[in-house]
Amino acid sequence: MTTPETSLPLRIALVDDQPLVRAGFAMVIDSQPDLEVVLQADDGAAAVDSLASRMVDVVLMDVRMPRMDGIEATRQILSRAPADRAPRIIVLTTFDLDDYVVAAIRAGASGFMLKDSQPEELLSAIRTVHRGDAVIAPSATRRLMEQMVSAVPSATRSTAVLDSLTDREREVLTLMAKGLSNTEIGAELFVAEATVKTHVGRVLSKLGARDRVHAVITAFETGLVRPGE
Repeated sequence: MTTPETSLPLRIALVDDQPLVRAGFAMVIDSQPDLEVVLQADDGAAAVDSLASRMVDVVLMDVRMPRMDGIEATRQILSRAPADRAPRIIVLTTFDLDDYVVAAIRAGASGFMLKDSQPEELLSAIRTVHRGDAVIAPSATRRLMEQMVSAVPSATRSTAVLDSLTDREREVLTLMAKGLSNTEIGAELFVAEATVKTHVGRVLSKLGARDRVHAVITAFETGLVRPGE
């Protein structure tokens, strides 16, 4: 009897200027059969150079590093990679919702994690981001988005980007921006969670958003949702 062929493990890149931090993350990640660290870099510039010729699925990116910080590295990595092969990037920070994290999200990162998170949280975040979801908890999403838009006027982007959304999809996007999880959105709209996931997928596709975080940014920037509502 033959066993079914298993899928290849997700390829992970670690970018941090502290060797002990990289070693600790690598030990946790490589302990999982579905994850593998395939690249390590000690600053943003080295990561950009290495990823130009090496494909990975998820990058764990420190923010504060010499030569090139994680923000600029995130921007360059994503701008150079083909859209269908761009890695998901998780920003690692010591401080919750600091200005560096906000800038990194704007640069294209798919979320953030504190460096002192539990190992199981790190592993879950990697898998979640690879699926196209955010690694920011719904309760933190609202705080982060409001912080991001508080420094700029409301409706800084044309609402034309929302024209392709159906009324239901606008409802779902609005509730996403208000920090509701898929389960909570389903309860609010009286639909199954699977239906919500379908709507969320369509919203991301129509907005050209990498993930949930960037769809929510669009909701704020177009004025669909305003800070404090």
